[in-house]
Amino acid sequence: MVTTSTSPTHLEDELVDEFLWLEDIHGERPMEWVQEQNRRTETLLDGPELVSMTDRVLDMLDSPSRIPAVTKHGPYYYNFWRDAQHPRGLWRRTTWESWLSDSPEWDVLVDVDELARTENVDWVFSGARLLRPQYTDGQWQRALVRLSPDGGDAVRTREFDLESREFLPGGFDVPTAKSSVSWVDADTVFVATDTGPGSMTESSYPRQVRRVSRGQEIAEAPVIFEVPVDHAQAAVYKDHTPGFERVIAMDLVDFFTVRTHVWSEEQWVELDLDPTVSVDLHKQWLLMRPRHTLELNGTEYPAGCLLAADAHAFMSGNRSVESVFTPDAHSSLEGWSWTRDHLILNTLHDVSSALYSTVPGEWELTPLPGIPPLHSASAWAVDDEDPEVGNDYFFSVTGYLTPSSLGRGSLPEVSGPEGTADSTERPASEPAILKRAPSFFDAQGLDVTQHFATSADGTRVPYFQVGPRNLELDGLNPTLLSGYGGFEVSRTPGYSGATGITWLTPEDQRGRTGVYVVANIRGGGEYGPSWHTAALKENRHRAYEDFAAVAEDLHRRSVCTARKLACAGGSNGGLLVGNMLTTYPELFGAISCGVPLLDMRRYTKLSAGASWIAEYGDPEQPEQWEYIRTFSPYHLLSPVMCYPPALIWTATSDDRVGPVQARKMAAKMLDQGHQNVSFHEATDGGHAGASDNRQAAALHARSHEFMWQMLENPKGR
Repeated sequence: MVTTSTSPTHLEDELVDEFLWLEDIHGERPMEWVQEQNRRTETLLDGPELVSMTDRVLDMLDSPSRIPAVTKHGPYYYNFWRDAQHPRGLWRRTTWESWLSDSPEWDVLVDVDELARTENVDWVFSGARLLRPQYTDGQWQRALVRLSPDGGDAVRTREFDLESREFLPGGFDVPTAKSSVSWVDADTVFVATDTGPGSMTESSYPRQVRRVSRGQEIAEAPVIFEVPVDHAQAAVYKDHTPGFERVIAMDLVDFFTVRTHVWSEEQWVELDLDPTVSVDLHKQWLLMRPRHTLELNGTEYPAGCLLAADAHAFMSGNRSVESVFTPDAHSSLEGWSWTRDHLILNTLHDVSSALYSTVPGEWELTPLPGIPPLHSASAWAVDDEDPEVGNDYFFSVTGYLTPSSLGRGSLPEVSGPEGTADSTERPASEPAILKRAPSFFDAQGLDVTQHFATSADGTRVPYFQVGPRNLELDGLNPTLLSGYGGFEVSRTPGYSGATGITWLTPEDQRGRTGVYVVANIRGGGEYGPSWHTAALKENRHRAYEDFAAVAEDLHRRSVCTARKLACAGGSNGGLLVGNMLTTYPELFGAISCGVPLLDMRRYTKLSAGASWIAEYGDPEQPEQWEYIRTFSPYHLLSPVMCYPPALIWTATSDDRVGPVQARKMAAKMLDQGHQNVSFHEATDGGHAGASDNRQAAALHARSHEFMWQMLENPKGR
């Protein structure tokens, strides 16, 4: 064992890792350790409260009153549905008229439970990609169905016949792997998958794309595009838009850098644009959203704006662009969707939604109405190629106390030559709400408020607080603080029946109730790419300072004290709360840390970790390890520190982050004498930690029951 640092932070740059043996994911000894820890945790948490909590969450997840969200392909509306009778789920479709009724008649395409029984594989449905009808005499006949054997990212892709409701004998069948498969035509697909040595990147994703003809072995098909092994991934797809057919290849250099190529005159032509700019090719338009200030034709455009150009002209060297959206200090662009004659923008203003439509070529923004404050809303095209409903859009709205609703509206037709407008656009009408999800908890007497904390560098950090309208500010309110702070992911208001049931209005024998808080810290996308890049790599500490500032603000306002404050996060959010555990232990009374990154020394060597170097840095570079080590919870652990009780949970089948970082963190804490750490590992469920509603309910209830127990009976402080 090498000598460790004696600095006050107790950082260890270990050449020997005592717990490397836990990285053998399916090894006998590691799995015996996992089972022992599972028993220990289940003994701690098992009881009538946990059973009741799990059952109530499961009833909510299985409720037939949920909105069956749909996507339109041709005359049918497709949905994937799980309930008590179909825990693995049904892939099904119906007509619009039937969907509008209280009891739609569903045409079941794939019964995943029945398929699992027949094939003796615990399949988890991972989506389907339909073949366009222009390749099958105008009919929607085929699909590529993705199925995971354990809920992980590795899937098997199989060709499915929509008419016979069967997988096509002798059809396309790509074995289980991290892969992407997409249609070229009825007899050809693009396949990016594991075909043996040299075919995958260091990030565990495909680096080669092959064009596979029907009946051809994948490994024998020609490689049409490939990327270096140290890049993240290669992808190729065909744009099937009638009149604008083209093949596009993407070299995903890292999580935020993509080199886009278009097949032209028998060769790949790379789009001559900063590869950190997000691009969207749609019909004749090229949309660009820069992550940093972008200079074109001597004009600087800010990060997070949206620019439009004629795609053909741009690729021919013309750099003329038009500004579609320009953010300010309070607003950001979350996404967009094309109808036949319009572009719909989904934006945020201080983390509340604002929606707009605009006519391509004119680019004047028209607000879409009907969004309450402190709510999230999104709008997207129903089917921009349908001649009858090409300008229709779906509309959803949700809030922390507002169950989701789904509506549909229609934007006016714009006459004139293709791709032009004649200024005849009329104001958008408020869409009709068609379905509303039920309330799963009693929100009477509860309120949602927005507050701002001041971080260590003076930045104002917004956060939402959900709790009793007349909350007594005595510091005694059990409070759950949630956050993420990474990959430009925004935490926006949204209804969670599970959180309402288990935290805001629990109904067990102890009559518990709590306050729920969501922090919109840097590293996320709430204020656009600059909010994200402010917490990258050597500036990662800003995300953690922001989260700690929100915790301190809750203390300052006497919402809670440290002993009454829990925090929870998963994945990158698991790294977040792992840093709360090791760097800010005095602020919290309990921590739930799920499917987490924790060992930042080895994260690039585990599962898909290498693909996140652009977010965290490369620990193999000594100068970068110097700052990464300051937010590596596994290396920040100290036997002399006093940590709040922690539940660390994961899944054996998680092939994105992997279970080993969670295992090693818990094992090291126990080895150091921290007996108030609990560990639990599900066998399947992948990075989500659950493959069906029962598993999801159990996971949610276990995490919340742990935090309730620790806040009610503080120990180990």
